[in-house]
Amino acid sequence: MIVTYPFSAVVGLGDLKLALVLNAVSPRVGGVLVRGEKGTAKSTIVRALAAQLPAVTVVPGCRFACDPGAPDGGCPDGPHEPGVQGLGRPAALVELPVGASEDRLVGSLDVERALTEGVKAFEPGLLAAAHRGVLYVDEVNLLHDHLVDLLLDAAAMGICYVERESVSVRHAARFLLVGTMNPEEGELRPQLLDRFGLTVEVKASRDPGERAEVVRRRLAFDAGPEAFAARWTAEESALATRIAQARARVPGVRLPDARLRQIATVCAAFEVDGLRADLVTANAAIAHAAWSGRDVVTTDDVRAAARLSLPHRRRRDPFDAPGLDEALLDELLASTSGDDDPDDPGGGDGSPDAAPPGWDGDMPGEGQPFDPSASGTGAAAPQEGTGAAGPQEGGGQESGGADEGAGPRSAAGGGSAGEGPGRVAAAGTPYRVPLIQVPGLGEGAAGRRSRARTARGRATGARRPAGRVRDLHLAATLRAAAPYQAVRGRTGTGLVLRGDDLREVVREGREGNLVLFVVDASGSMAARKRMTAVKTAVLSLLLDAYQRRDKIGLVTFRGATAEVALPPTSSVEAGAARLRSLPTGGRTPLAAGLVRAAEVLRLERLRDPARRPLLVLVTDGRVTAGGDVDRAAALLEGTASVVVDCESGPVRLGLAVRLAARLRARLVSLDALSDLGSVVRDHRKAV
Repeated sequence: MIVTYPFSAVVGLGDLKLALVLNAVSPRVGGVLVRGEKGTAKSTIVRALAAQLPAVTVVPGCRFACDPGAPDGGCPDGPHEPGVQGLGRPAALVELPVGASEDRLVGSLDVERALTEGVKAFEPGLLAAAHRGVLYVDEVNLLHDHLVDLLLDAAAMGICYVERESVSVRHAARFLLVGTMNPEEGELRPQLLDRFGLTVEVKASRDPGERAEVVRRRLAFDAGPEAFAARWTAEESALATRIAQARARVPGVRLPDARLRQIATVCAAFEVDGLRADLVTANAAIAHAAWSGRDVVTTDDVRAAARLSLPHRRRRDPFDAPGLDEALLDELLASTSGDDDPDDPGGGDGSPDAAPPGWDGDMPGEGQPFDPSASGTGAAAPQEGTGAAGPQEGGGQESGGADEGAGPRSAAGGGSAGEGPGRVAAAGTPYRVPLIQVPGLGEGAAGRRSRARTARGRATGARRPAGRVRDLHLAATLRAAAPYQAVRGRTGTGLVLRGDDLREVVREGREGNLVLFVVDASGSMAARKRMTAVKTAVLSLLLDAYQRRDKIGLVTFRGATAEVALPPTSSVEAGAARLRSLPTGGRTPLAAGLVRAAEVLRLERLRDPARRPLLVLVTDGRVTAGGDVDRAAALLEGTASVVVDCESGPVRLGLAVRLAARLRARLVSLDALSDLGSVVRDHRKAV
């Protein structure tokens, strides 16, 4: 038997605990997205919460966990007999792996049996397994966008639809959705961020006492899981009871018009798009009131809900970080507190929530119950983090809360050897750039840049399937079977099909590439304020890479050497940060930059051989230091490349033109990129 780390024993992470509990109380809140660095107990606390959810009663033998009291009328295993004796079991915790396919997520139909036998043989997916439980998606930002869309659609509607060649199956899929992600590995698109109800940003505590307590408890758990869990039995039982009571209280909680106007005022003032933020905040406020033992939503409930529901919805630019101005939030709530409903017990004075009897306001030490809505601290309690408005500090139960290191060294930390810190030029507003593709037909991860064979896209042909048919090509299947109907003894109007007649669709779509930027940061680039234009151009190309679902990397060269300012990653935010702090000055070791780029691409091919690279070299072509450029360029032979010519002025040497010829690269002038950006901006102004 696997023993789960107790939820009440997790140190710190008050906002994360509250967000999870609110979703456990009311699934209408819409799930939780947990953003944070490695080793901050994200997985630990999700598994711990699942163990505290009330048990569910299911129809025996139903693969879709139907409630015998209210079975799903469209259940593929139904119809279920009324009044059937239910079977009790714990709420399910289902984990969705990053490499999961669409069929594994939503389920799949046996197309061969459907065509040859007329039987809808449906194999349920993970969404069916998670019904009435918890669906946990670790590294949700690394999932393909279409899988995230399917996942969030099912979470929003409570129904999963599976359609294959005019055969359709639907089943209930209501679950508590929890996604975790490390922002260093790439962001979710704003459209997908908006679909998560709440978000919390966490990081490991910097308080030595708190970190020591995290390690102490984790060591005790590892030494004796059963004994450690037994010490927290009372707290865990009280937590489970309180969640069940809050769930039962939710339908009776009243949301006064004054509080609803507060929610609308706050969402409008923070300029969030659409009305999903208003709905989520209202549902979260109702859940918070129920959790706090109240039957009427107060201003405090609205504030607690807004802190968790709005930060990620204010992110408009891909380079923006989620956040919330809590001072403005308090000001908005105070300005509308005069409209209090006469029956509203909150009064909008910001007083702490009144906890139900038996619940201590402090975060628990051993032997104390957990109250995530509490704001007090005690001797063993963690300091309150900045919550959704910024990273909240908490324990790292997964890895003892150890500091994971600072990651790749930024170029702003100093120049190359002997060159000094250099000067840092500002970047301008990014603009739209032309599409740059890798020639040929790839087979990489789905994206929006280069042509590739993909699972989604337009049909270009048919082929025999290597295994189970995933995407039937009906016309090709019928053509393959037609010549053999007489031999097979066909007598009626229907075709006689066999397994070797089946054909699947060959599709062509777009893939994402690895875009490696190699930027000349030498003194010649700093002349005539050229570096501002260069940074703006690269920032524009970074934005284009984000929109086309590429991975990006950054190599810079100046002085005597080249360095990898950013290893290949999906985080364009990290790339933009490295670029903005990039200093300039010193000599131009062009060969060193090319050699370092070749090494980065070589290693990345070993890690991800299907992802084709695109080299973007930003330079004026001058060489004042380093080795042989021709020999360095030979290392990049066969790599799709673009040279952005940064040479300016009335007299031009054409060095970048020669370099592009050596690399067999496409040549784009910096002026051409900026001119296109001006055309796009002028068109938008005219519209």
